[in-house]
Order: sequence, then structure tokens, then C-alpha cells
Amino acid sequence: MIIEKTDAVVFPGVGAFGPAMESIKKNKLDEIIIKSAKSSKPFLGICLGMQVLFDSSEEDSNEKGLSVLKGKVVRFKKARKVPHIGWNQVSSFKKEFYFVHSYYVIPEDRSIISSETEHEGEKFVSAVKKENLFAVQFHPEKSGDAGLEFLQDFIKKV
Repeated sequence: MIIEKTDAVVFPGVGAFGPAMESIKKNKLDEIIIKSAKSSKPFLGICLGMQVLFDSSEEDSNEKGLSVLKGKVVRFKKARKVPHIGWNQVSSFKKEFYFVHSYYVIPEDRSIISSETEHEGEKFVSAVKKENLFAVQFHPEKSGDAGLEFLQDFIKKV
């Protein structure tokens, strides 16, 4: 499979947890995604591409995630405006990035959290890092200059 021959993996995602996992399994991509995420090659998960790396999601409790990272995906509880759409500050980058989501990850291992963001008084994990794996809730591809810089930094690691 071509993914095995790459120097890095960018795992994007837009949509809902359940249908995404169904498609991943139907296309027999689950094993290769897990293998790539656990390998030494740089791996970047974006939005839903981050969420499905975890064990489960409130969005679809019948469908299990890839369990690359331990934890769950939950829906915003306090925020009045859901989905969270628009620009928001990401703590470790000290820049604003563009978000479109109603759910966010809660990792069991808090040491993998690399950034948090706040939406209407509700703090959520906006980026995680574990060895070669980096995953973000925001969309760098929609985040203008900050997103371009972020993606260029990822490419430099490759």
C-alpha cells in the first residue's frame, strides 16, 4: 500500500466519527493507519483525523476508534455556540488557528497534551504529541499564514 512507502503521513478528517470509522474499516485502512501512527515516521492527524486515533466518541458510541491513543472524544458541554467555528488562540503556538468542531479529545495520558484552547469558557485539548505523532483539532489548511507556517514546520521534520 502506498501509505507504507511514504516518509510521513497526514491524516485529515472532516465529518462524523461513526461514518469515518466505517469508511476506514471498509477500505481496510485501519491497520495501516495504526501501524503508521506507531512507527517512527512523522504522523499528523487533523481534526477528525485526530479524534479517530482515540478509543471512542460520544458522537457515535457504537463505533470504536483506532485506539492509537487512550482516551475519548466528548461533545462541548458548557459552550452555547456549537459547533465551535472560527478563529481561536492555541496556547503553545501563541497564534490563532481556524476551528470547525463540536467534539474534542480527552486523553487518558495528560502528558501528551501539547496545547489547549478555550471556547466560551470551556477549555479543550487542541493538540497532542506523542513521539512521532502530532495531532491537532484545528484546521491548519484553513488557517492562513499561521497554518501554512505550521504545515511547513511539519514538512521540515520529514
